[in-house]
Amino acid sequence: MAESTSIHKASEPQVERAERTRAGRAYRPNVDIIEMRDELVVLADMPGTKPEDVDINFEKGTLEIHAKVCARVPGNGRPLLAEYGVGDFYRTFQVSEAVDASRISAEYRDGVLILHLPKVEAVKPRKIAIKGA
Repeated sequence: MAESTSIHKASEPQVERAERTRAGRAYRPNVDIIEMRDELVVLADMPGTKPEDVDINFEKGTLEIHAKVCARVPGNGRPLLAEYGVGDFYRTFQVSEAVDASRISAEYRDGVLILHLPKVEAVKPRKIAIKGA
């Protein structure tokens, strides 16, 4: 079952979880979200996917990650032991207004999707200079 998660500061109200129905089995990838000075970094574990099978969409404040995973049994093979469930990965997040949607970028390495969500200039910390009298 897919889960919607909100990327907001703790003091902001939480967004209600949304459920989606999809054909076939879908898994919720484990995700770490790291706040850096200039961006949020999202690390999503999605083993068995290929970069060309990952879709990332951002629309109306919702970040959606979907990765298609192909069956592991080649051709007409028959598994003798199958402990690993195969299915697509799916996860959504409500993204704060503090993210500059036009500059979101992504990379995929060793089964991990890495999303860079740059902060808008207005929310970045800044040092205020003091002028002498």
